[in-house]
Formats: sequence, C-alpha cells, structure tokens
Amino acid sequence: MQFGILTTGGQSGAMPLATLIMWIVVMVGIFYFMAIRPQKKQQKKMDAMLSTLENGDSVLTSGGFYGVVIDVMDDVVIVEFGNNKNCRIPMKRTAISEIEKPQTTVVSKETKE
Repeated sequence: MQFGILTTGGQSGAMPLATLIMWIVVMVGIFYFMAIRPQKKQQKKMDAMLSTLENGDSVLTSGGFYGVVIDVMDDVVIVEFGNNKNCRIPMKRTAISEIEKPQTTVVSKETKE
C-alpha cells in the first residue's frame, strides 16, 4: 500500500508554497517602505511648497537658474532672469525646485533714533 507515501509527499509541498508567499509579502512590504512611501512624502512636500508660490518670490529652477516670479497661472509661471527686464520666460510650475520668499524688514522708530 503505497498510498500513504503519496499523501505525505503531497502535503509536504504545501509548506514551501506558504513560505514563498510569506517572503513575497515581506519583500513587497520592504519595497513599499523603502521606495514608494518616501517618494509620496517628497511629492506632498513639493506640492505644499509650490502652492505657496507668489509674485516676487525668488526661485531656483530645476535647470539651475535663479529668477524672480513675475506672474503665476495654473500650471505656468513667468520667471524673470537677471537684471534685464526683457528676459521673462514662461515655464511649468513643476520646474521650480526651490522657493525663497522675499524678506520684508520692518523698521521701528527705536532703530531710527
């Protein structure tokens, strides 16, 4: 009666399949926490930064150029580069990598005296 040998051999194959599925789930979890989650955090940070974009802000573009924002539309921003007032270039909002707000200094009466 060799039926006992066949049934025990068939049941031993189920354990490696469960182990394989467990390892696949672990690898997907590691991939999520190492790649996808940090990228989503960075995208939220970038969206928050670009939502504060206003006229007069100094910006650094992804190409490495510094400029001043002249006009902000939906997806397009007009940036003025250098001291030449004729050098105004429209570019996508997503091409901006850094924003620096202009500092407004308040002069009090005590510092004038």
